[in-house]
Amino acid sequence: MHPVRHSTLRVANDKGGVIVWAPAASTDRQVMRFPEQLIDGYRAFLVGRLRHEQDRYLGLAEIGQSPQIMVIGCCDSRVSPEVIFDARPGELFVVRNICNLVQPYTPDGAQRAVSAALEFAVQALRVKHIVVLGHAQCGGIRAYVEEAAPLSPGDFIGHWMGLIAPAAAEVGPRGDRALGQYLTQLEQTSIVKTLDNLMTFPWITDQVSRGHLALHAAYFGVATGQLSVRDPATGQFVQVAADDHKRLFAQPSF
Repeated sequence: MHPVRHSTLRVANDKGGVIVWAPAASTDRQVMRFPEQLIDGYRAFLVGRLRHEQDRYLGLAEIGQSPQIMVIGCCDSRVSPEVIFDARPGELFVVRNICNLVQPYTPDGAQRAVSAALEFAVQALRVKHIVVLGHAQCGGIRAYVEEAAPLSPGDFIGHWMGLIAPAAAEVGPRGDRALGQYLTQLEQTSIVKTLDNLMTFPWITDQVSRGHLALHAAYFGVATGQLSVRDPATGQFVQVAADDHKRLFAQPSF
């Protein structure tokens, strides 16, 4: 038998007394320690990046951040903007959420994390570029297409993914298209619709019209490592650094 351990929390109430709260006892509870992988990663950071860029970190601490680029990316652990763009500390202002989406401008007093980040990036940091970075094999897009069952009673993902509806309407029914082709079209169209939503924010529209801010759509291939950027003139996603990618990965191992 394992010994029973009680954890007690004492909280003062408004009458000067103390409320004692003890969670239900468990004989099998195990304390989950801080991940050793992160500690090892931090050690590597100490002897690597921090040692070589300590002056930069000190400068950022003293004068603050002034990134020129904001990236709106997906939460997907395979698509880190800082890694893809080989960014140094302080170079990118990054916001990530399920499917790299942005709600239309809605000043209704609700707590809106993405809108708050946009406000800070544009109004305070005065970024010059906002990049919406989507990617292949997006689980959120696929869940929307397959009408996946809610993961919890609140269905937070389902409600959030409703923002994809305009893109889905533009792409149209799948019909006889292969699933992979259809998903790619929806992933890329959703990025473009997010650009449209960005333009519903009056202070973004103002900065774009003044030529002080530019909006961009980008798409990352998880399996291939290819990066494509949307050409505003044609509306097509065009691979960047294609010659370099071909030279380095003529016979890809992935």
